[in-house]
Amino acid sequence: MNTCIILFITLLLSLSNIPLAASHCEIPCGIYGDETRFTMLEEDITTVEKSMTMIAELSKAGEKNYNQIVRWVNNKEKHADLIQESVSQYFMTQRVKPVDEAKPAEHKKYLKELTLLHEMLIYAMKTKQTTDQANVEKLRSLLQAFKTSYLGSAVSK
Repeated sequence: MNTCIILFITLLLSLSNIPLAASHCEIPCGIYGDETRFTMLEEDITTVEKSMTMIAELSKAGEKNYNQIVRWVNNKEKHADLIQESVSQYFMTQRVKPVDEAKPAEHKKYLKELTLLHEMLIYAMKTKQTTDQANVEKLRSLLQAFKTSYLGSAVSK
């Protein structure tokens, strides 16, 4: 009996270390706002940019601090993943709704937004693959273009 209790406690302790998912649920609760998502995406892009800068700086050092380089690479990966998650799990699955071709103007806007979101996914992936800041700038410009389309032309920069 004691062995079962010890195994149960061990299992509970090991499960308590599992990170909780921070993504938004896929039920239409209306709790989270679009502006918050845009702010989070902008912060994630800036974090990826900072991570790339630090990786480049630390890599130039004569005596490299591999621990710090790895930490910055992990940070870059994490925030690129968060970008992809927000784009796919929030905007593509919940917010950007399909529009029938019988409504040509709305359908054109829908296709434009899908294309921008898809490109954001690709450039987030490219930020994982390299430390090329051009990928960050492209990601930032895609986000601004999507934000303008999604929220309207009165979006502040």
